[in-house]
Amino acid sequence: MKSICFYFQIHQPFRLKRYRFFDIGNDHYYYDDFANEDIISRIAHRSYIPACESLLKMIEQTKGKFRCALSITGIALEQCEQYVPEFIDLLKKLASTGKVEFLSETYDHSLASLIDPEDFRAQVKRHDEKLKELFGVTPKVFRNTELIYCDEIAPQLVDMGFKGCITDGAKHILGWKSPNYVYTAASAPKLKLLLKNSKLSDDIAFRFSNHDWDAYPLTADKYIDWIANTPQEEQIVNLFMSLETFGELQAAESGIFQFLEALPRFAAERGIEFWTPSEAVSKLKPVDTLSVVHPISWADEARDTSAWLGNKLQQEAFNKLYSVGERVRLCDDRRIHQDWHRLQSADHFYYMSTKKMGDGAVHSHFSPYETPFQAFTNYMNVLADFIVRVEEQYPLEIENEELNSLVTTIRNQASEIETLKKQLETARLNHEHLNEEHKQAKPKKAKTVKSKS
Repeated sequence: MKSICFYFQIHQPFRLKRYRFFDIGNDHYYYDDFANEDIISRIAHRSYIPACESLLKMIEQTKGKFRCALSITGIALEQCEQYVPEFIDLLKKLASTGKVEFLSETYDHSLASLIDPEDFRAQVKRHDEKLKELFGVTPKVFRNTELIYCDEIAPQLVDMGFKGCITDGAKHILGWKSPNYVYTAASAPKLKLLLKNSKLSDDIAFRFSNHDWDAYPLTADKYIDWIANTPQEEQIVNLFMSLETFGELQAAESGIFQFLEALPRFAAERGIEFWTPSEAVSKLKPVDTLSVVHPISWADEARDTSAWLGNKLQQEAFNKLYSVGERVRLCDDRRIHQDWHRLQSADHFYYMSTKKMGDGAVHSHFSPYETPFQAFTNYMNVLADFIVRVEEQYPLEIENEELNSLVTTIRNQASEIETLKKQLETARLNHEHLNEEHKQAKPKKAKTVKSKS
C-alpha cells in the first residue's frame, strides 16, 4: 500500500521598518507594523484561509481518510492572533478533527540549530507550548527552519523526545537512493527521517501554472498516476511545501484549489492512502540509515544553507547577532528577549543573499528591499541599537571568561534553588505524613459514665 504524506508550512516574519544610522540609540522599536498587518492579512485571505477550508472539506468528504500536517511558526501565530483571528479559529477546527498533525519547529523560524543549541532547545519548547495553548496538541515530529538538518542536530531532537524529523531528500545525500522511504538518523538511530520528494512537491508548488512546462496542464488524475507509477516497493511519497502555494504562489484562477480538493478521490481509486508524519514513522520500518555531515535544507539547487549564510554580509550579521547570546540570556528585560528572537528569523539573512544563476530571482521575490546591501545595512543598524541596549545591562567589556563564570554561577544558583525546593517539598510531605500517623495513633478519650445516686 502506497501512501502520501502532505505537509504545509505557514510562516511570516516580523518585518523591520526602515531604520537609519541616526536612529541608533534613539529609537528602540524596529518593526514595520503596517507592512506586517497588510501582508499577513492579504496572504491569509488569499491563501491560508481558503486553503485550510479546502483541507477541512477534504477531511469531511473522505470521512477522515484524508490527513495532512501543518507547521506554523510561533511568530506567524502571534501575527494571526493579532490581525487575522478568524484564521486561528479555522486552525482550531482542523485540530479538532484529529486528522491534522501540528509539527514542532523553532518559534521564531531561526537558524539557532546551527550555532546555539541552548537557544534552539528553548525556542522549540516555546513553540510547542504555544501549540498546546492554542490547539491542545503536543507535537511528536519535528521540522527545522527551512528543513535544515544534519547529524549534529539528530541527537538533540531525540533528547527532546521527538520520534521523527522531516527534511529534504537532497540528491547529493541520497545518491542512488529514493526519498520515498523512511530512513533512520545515523547519529541517533531512534530518530526516523521523512524526506521531501522534491520533484513531485515542486510540480505543484512551482510548475503548476507554468504554461511552458511540458506537463502543463497538471490535473489531479495525472498527478496521482505519477505517484501510483513509482516503484511498487517504495513506501511513501512526502509532499512538503508552503501553504502559500495555494492562492498566493499559484493563483486561485489557475485552478489550484480544485486540483487539491480532487486529489483524495483519484488517490482512493488507485488504492493510495494519506498519512500524517507520525503515522508514517510509527507504521513504516526504516530501510537504511542516513548520514548528513554538513547541514542541508530545501532551498535552491544546492540544498545547503548558502541561501542564508552564503556571503560575507550574511555571515557578519549572523555572527554579530549570536555573539551576544549569553548576555541576552542573563537579561530579565522582556523586550530585549522579544527583539533577540525576532531578529533571529532566517528571513532577515535570506534578504541579504547575493546568489545569482536563477536563485537570485527567487530570493528577490520575497525581499522587501531593493538590494541585498540595503537589507544588510538596515539589519545592522537595528542590530547595533539592540546591542547597545544589551550592553547597558551586561557591558561588552566583560571578558568571556568572566561572563562564563557569571553564567555558571547563576546556573548553579538556579540548580541549588531547585534542589532546595525539592527538599522542602519532601520535608513538607514527610511532616504531613507524620502528623497523620500521630492523629491515627493518638488514643481516644474514654467516656465517663455518671453513677446514679
